Amino acid sequence: MLMRGFNYKKAVQALNFLAEKNGSPLNKMKAIKLIWLADRLHLRTYGRTITGDVYFALPYGPVPSTTRDILEINSFSLSDDELNYSNEYLVITDKLNYNTNKVPNTKVFSKTDLDILEKILEKYGAFDQFTLSKLSHQFPEWKKYESALKQKVASRFEMNYIDFFEDVDDSTKLFIADPSSTQLAKDIYLEDQKMSNIL
Repeated sequence: MLMRGFNYKKAVQALNFLAEKNGSPLNKMKAIKLIWLADRLHLRTYGRTITGDVYFALPYGPVPSTTRDILEINSFSLSDDELNYSNEYLVITDKLNYNTNKVPNTKVFSKTDLDILEKILEKYGAFDQFTLSKLSHQFPEWKKYESALKQKVASRFEMNYIDFFEDVDDSTKLFIADPSSTQLAKDIYLEDQKMSNIL
């Protein structure tokens, strides 16, 4: 249940899973938005994200930073292990799209990880990257930085997972939850953060 930072194998396999299920090649921005939605829903339901990535608010919405580095093949930010693993499963076809290179290894996921990824694909998979970007601007974790982004105070702002626990009433109703269950997931997350600081 514990988060303990970024899990590159889960991030790569989530990208791979989305490309295989939603159709290859897959637009990078669309994949990033789907992963954000999956991380958000998993956090609100089980007290941890799937990838453990650090999120930033950018003009086009929330971005999982290291997952994006994987799609950009950013050798300055990624370790050799991360680069080699991503190259085994993903092929960057051009600046905007990527392809699956190998059947996803779903063994890296828990059952809940896969359930949430499937649910996000079912509800949001038909949307294109621009629809998902526009949708993300309704969410509080991005909205709190909207004004600063428009004023170009900075090009990006680090987001706080606590904001992911706020309800959002979009067309899917996925992010409207029973307050007690959301509070339980939040308590699990906060306890994990406390333990991380102790360790």
